[in-house]
Amino acid sequence: MTSINTNSSAQAALQTLRNVNQGLNKTQNHVSSGYRVEKASDNAAYWSIATTMRSDNKALSAVSDALGVGAAKVDTAYTAMDSAIDVVGDIKAKLVAATENGVDKAKVQEEIGQLQQQLLSIAQSASFNGENWVAGAAGTKSVVSSFVRDGSNAVSITTTDYVLDSGSAGNVLFGMSNGTVETSTGILGTSTGATGSIYSMDITNFTAGQIQSALTNVESALKSMTSAGAALGSLSSRIDSQEDFVSALSDSIDSGIGRLVDADMEEESSRLSALQTQQQLAIQSLSIANSSSQNILSLFR
Repeated sequence: MTSINTNSSAQAALQTLRNVNQGLNKTQNHVSSGYRVEKASDNAAYWSIATTMRSDNKALSAVSDALGVGAAKVDTAYTAMDSAIDVVGDIKAKLVAATENGVDKAKVQEEIGQLQQQLLSIAQSASFNGENWVAGAAGTKSVVSSFVRDGSNAVSITTTDYVLDSGSAGNVLFGMSNGTVETSTGILGTSTGATGSIYSMDITNFTAGQIQSALTNVESALKSMTSAGAALGSLSSRIDSQEDFVSALSDSIDSGIGRLVDADMEEESSRLSALQTQQQLAIQSLSIANSSSQNILSLFR
């Protein structure tokens, strides 16, 4: 039976066209945005995971910046320690020269005095962003090293610590109090006997035995400074390795997010072509269904 009130064929064709158009719009959105899952309604689970991991990646980016600042602090301290080792080595050479008979110890002391002031200058200037790791009070310096999300989704920040020791066998050149360098503490400031500290000793009236004692003290200071320099070098190497890891980890997270939410452009291109063809066929089908009602007019001529 043919009815002019109800055209079932046209209704079926129209429904098919609507479905095709919805699929076409969805595919076009995927192609234009590059995302298969752009909002929560596309896939709530994948969208939630991707959103969380993007947030974690921002935190890792901040960690990378913090590592850069930490590396600068460590490099500044290492440079200062290395320079101080050279200066103390020069003091050692002056002491050896002072053991010769007939040497004017007062003249040698003038040179040593300049080197001692140079050591203080090195310690005072070895500051980065307000932190000094070679002139400081006993305490702990920290560098942010990683952002961690554990299996229970708890987040935490891990740090790499460097403990300052202002003793004579510690790892700082001088101590510090209220922002002022203390020249009576630290490797160079702590007095280790009758000859005084490396910074304060005056060999003008030293006997041969006292010069020998001063040489022993200088050797001990060099040992402590070399150990501190080695520790700073190891810490710098660790920070460099951590920077590489954080960068690789960030790239891996980006890749993982892409696997969840990025559109497969080859697949979307094929689907787009197929839907465009289906759309054309659905329009043709609807046109045929609509024309069938008009054919009834021929029965009344």
